[in-house]
Amino acid sequence: MRILKYPVLNLANDHLISYPTPINIHYAWNFGFLSAICLIIQILTGIFLAMHYTPHIELAFASVEHIMRDVNYGWLLRYIHANGASMFFVIVYVHICRGIYFGSYVKPKQLVWVVGVLILLLMIITAFIGYVLPWGQMSLWGATVITNLVSAVPLVGNAIVAWLWGGFSVDNATLNRFFSLHYLLPFVIAGVSLLHITLLHQEGSNNPLGIETKVDKISMFPYFIIKDVLGLILFFILFCLFIYFYPNILGHSDNYIEANPMVTPAHIVPEWYFLPFYAILRSIPHKLGGVIAMLASILILTTLPWTHSTEIRSSRFRPIYKFFYGILLSCCVLLGWIGGMPVEDPYILIGQLLSIFYFLFFIFFIPILGQLEKYLLFK
Repeated sequence: MRILKYPVLNLANDHLISYPTPINIHYAWNFGFLSAICLIIQILTGIFLAMHYTPHIELAFASVEHIMRDVNYGWLLRYIHANGASMFFVIVYVHICRGIYFGSYVKPKQLVWVVGVLILLLMIITAFIGYVLPWGQMSLWGATVITNLVSAVPLVGNAIVAWLWGGFSVDNATLNRFFSLHYLLPFVIAGVSLLHITLLHQEGSNNPLGIETKVDKISMFPYFIIKDVLGLILFFILFCLFIYFYPNILGHSDNYIEANPMVTPAHIVPEWYFLPFYAILRSIPHKLGGVIAMLASILILTTLPWTHSTEIRSSRFRPIYKFFYGILLSCCVLLGWIGGMPVEDPYILIGQLLSIFYFLFFIFFIPILGQLEKYLLFK
């Protein structure tokens, strides 16, 4: 029933209550909802942290310590925000893996998928500049290394780096710019996420069988809202385990040392959720080539709707593809491990081999396996 006088209630009814949902979706579909919860947590905790943070190279580290020691429950806010970023990436990575497994990118949902990849790219940018704000050793040197990569762009690279820095090195202007962008971008992500949800609900949700049908659908409330709530409870249990018992396990110990431009850490690494992309970057023995490969490793996901070459969506009915999908997951995990290792043999060679397979999966195996399975099926 629609209440025309209250368009906000009509909107909530259309997308949260009466939205027709495939009857056979399971808990793997919870991760879209959980990613929205993570985004809300990050925005709220970020707003409160910003009230006490000082974006100045002489005061930033001390202001973080002030939050941890002097602000009422400041330690809780910071641990929620820091670990929330890790939980956000875990949820989104699982969400993406589920989409690849069940073919959620196949037409007519290609625009939904492309907008989702855009959200991932915005998340990566936001998380990177947020990692700089505590102004620890890894913050300073991670920012220096990653922003310097832009200098590989022909002709204008050095000018872009100077513009990013606001000077000739990562300094106060850089910290101010990164703080402003880190505060702004989560709201941009929220807007793009709303677009993502709107496009999804226009086309309808996918299901484990990958079969489009107008039949066998039920309203989201109460059936699937209950599933989402159960998933949310389990997520909060895991989240609280990290916050209260292992709050620093996903961070780097060097970031508890105040930034010092005169002392270089022995091994500069980004946060764990960047490590697979960082491994691909390091696998190319050319600065510009490495930057292109790193960006391509993210943007290549947008090609899936057009390289998919079979009418079968779900991997449940594609045993050969399922095997290669398992190798892809193993490849991504190993790339994360390689990204945290020193730049030396045999890690360089292993990273190069894994990077080759990663790109071959999307460029070669996706289109070829579809045709091969179609031939074997109709032989």
